Amino acid sequence: MSGIVSGFKFHVSGVWEAPQCADSYHSATSPQHQSGKRASPDPFLLRYNPPMLLVIDIGNTSMVLGIFEGEELKYSWRVATREHQSSDEYAVLYRNLFQLEGVAPDQVKGIAICSVVPPLDEVFSNLSKQYFSVDPLFVDPEKQDLMPIRYHPAADVGADRIASAVAAFELVGGPAIVVDFGTATTFDAISPKGEYLGGIIAPGVGISADALFSRASKLPRIDIQKPEKLIGDSTVTSIQSGLYFGYVGLVEGILARMKEELGGVQVVATGGLASLVAGDARTIDRVEENLILYGLRLFYNHLNS
Repeated sequence: MSGIVSGFKFHVSGVWEAPQCADSYHSATSPQHQSGKRASPDPFLLRYNPPMLLVIDIGNTSMVLGIFEGEELKYSWRVATREHQSSDEYAVLYRNLFQLEGVAPDQVKGIAICSVVPPLDEVFSNLSKQYFSVDPLFVDPEKQDLMPIRYHPAADVGADRIASAVAAFELVGGPAIVVDFGTATTFDAISPKGEYLGGIIAPGVGISADALFSRASKLPRIDIQKPEKLIGDSTVTSIQSGLYFGYVGLVEGILARMKEELGGVQVVATGGLASLVAGDARTIDRVEENLILYGLRLFYNHLNS
């Protein structure tokens, strides 16, 4: 798996404006879309509309999608996961996001997906085929061969956890730990040989906050953020301190014990709250918010090499 690390460019570039060519964007009613076949690429248009890879991480609370042009992540978005939305409704959302950045659906030549929401698998399979004329790649922990899994049964490991583990191993080698701050907070261990060893699943800070507010009716709902000082001087700041520093303590405590068990190890954090928590969790070595998206690119490149 060596040789791919150098391709990592962990940033999102500025807006790229595509020219408004009549042939560069096909509506759902165009003959090309209805036939399910792609027209032969025009070399002139490809100079301005290079082929792209769409990667989608479907989580329980939100989904993150990104577009790679070669090895560079050009654009990324985070949207709410809506389990009962149809492929047509998601297509409208994606089309609007693409238009804001000047990206034409015809540029998407491949799609890689990891999902922990099974009801949406068929929805996104239909979306990929109907609106992009692409058969999507779904990461399957049992069938993939990029990373040996020492977890039992392998099918129980979330596809997102394997995608982030593969990307982390490419980025920092092993042993390594990935902390993903999602609906649940997961800690995943990777061996020096690049094996997925297993991990820990804890409630996310959002779940903890919801439990507190639902069981203590007099406490106000607040946003989760770092307070200015540890000891709160009001109900709001006391709750903020308890949620934030309690969560930081959980993360640091678990990581310290994992480091004792694994030895010298690099810790990579990802997910929506990674940047916020990493500032006070001294056991975290680096933050890569789009780690799963890079893992999806690695899977796609591996299976299409």
